[in-house]
Amino acid sequence: MSELAVTVLQFGLLLLLWILILSIVGAQGRDLMVSKKSRASAAAARSARASSAPAEERGAASTPHAGVQRPRPRTLAVTDGPLAGTTLELGSAPIMMGRAQECTLVLDDDYASGKHARLFPQGSRWFLEDLGSTNGTWLGEEQLTRASTVEPGDPIRIGKTVLELRT
Repeated sequence: MSELAVTVLQFGLLLLLWILILSIVGAQGRDLMVSKKSRASAAAARSARASSAPAEERGAASTPHAGVQRPRPRTLAVTDGPLAGTTLELGSAPIMMGRAQECTLVLDDDYASGKHARLFPQGSRWFLEDLGSTNGTWLGEEQLTRASTVEPGDPIRIGKTVLELRT
């Protein structure tokens, strides 16, 4: 093989390597943009729901002494996944979810981490937080980045398992 052919082949491989690197960087950038857009649209939808409620309802929901209380969830139900149909009574203790045997709700799900997420009460509300899981915890269409309020009927997704609070 001639020296010219080897040099052309080396430049071709170098060009191919740069194309691969740039396509990976571009794909990561697109993934980040999609994530930002989905968070923004979920926040806009939540804001629209809150602003469309009558003023009396908003006032009653934000003040505990207004007389009208929203119903407190009583159960956590698994609606989809390997444990579909399972229910767990809610008390005053936090609920740890994951594959580890010491969790309150042991998930038979390959996409769940050992200690994946925690559902805990605070006052009259329930909050959900991701515990640094590998695949993330989803509340509706939004991936959790901090503890968030969970309302009855909101879908919680951990891997292939979907749960919801019920009154």
